[in-house]
Amino acid sequence: MERNQAISIQRLSKRYDKTKKKTDQNYVIKDINVSIKHGEFFILLGPSGCGKSTLLNIIAGFVEKTDGVLLIDGNEINKPGKDRAVVFQNSDASLFTWLNVKQNIEFGPKMKKINKRERAAIADKYIRLVGLKGHEKKLPKELSGGMKQRVQLARVLANDPKILLMDEPFGALDAQTKRIMQKELVKIWEETHKTILFVTHDIQEAILLGQRIGMMSKSPNSNIYKIYEVNFDYPRNVTGQDFNKLYESLLEEFGI
Repeated sequence: MERNQAISIQRLSKRYDKTKKKTDQNYVIKDINVSIKHGEFFILLGPSGCGKSTLLNIIAGFVEKTDGVLLIDGNEINKPGKDRAVVFQNSDASLFTWLNVKQNIEFGPKMKKINKRERAAIADKYIRLVGLKGHEKKLPKELSGGMKQRVQLARVLANDPKILLMDEPFGALDAQTKRIMQKELVKIWEETHKTILFVTHDIQEAILLGQRIGMMSKSPNSNIYKIYEVNFDYPRNVTGQDFNKLYESLLEEFGI
């Protein structure tokens, strides 16, 4: 494994029904091979049900792989770790409803026994970074969907993971809020230099965000069959000629 690889995956496969004879039809994903560099923004793009979330959950350590090799910073992993954090689509499930915005963000540092002054400073830093200044004392029920996702992202960042695993985090947001959050995420990534693995089935979102886009085939027996390099400057223009040319290419991959 090269020293600059944050994630290295070789021949990784997953099947859930282990009682049956091994066939391609038993595998959700099969023979995944991909490497992601430190600080890279990598997109997993594919149709719904193709195994994108399964692969992300294996990398997170929530799901056990069936075969293959999964290395994080050169070390084989098979369980969750503080070097990785997941941002889910449903922020309601990840926020404590009885804690306000600042308390939710401070929760991780508090569990690490970081003193009150330092964890308050950490929370304030990420509150500013995700654009929640002035909303520190609000409870989750008082926040919009976009603001809840900002809290979830700030809470994850407060734990200072090396890798962010994002499972369609903006999928439930309206179009305007989604675009705002996409722009904010790029700014946060540029400032923090985190490695991001972002799952989506939205072609435009993939091109707006990613440096590379890994195309996943349909399940069963799904794999990453092609990787697109996206060499456009940020922020990206959805009406630009190069943007639309790549968009059309990815549409063809979806058979549209």
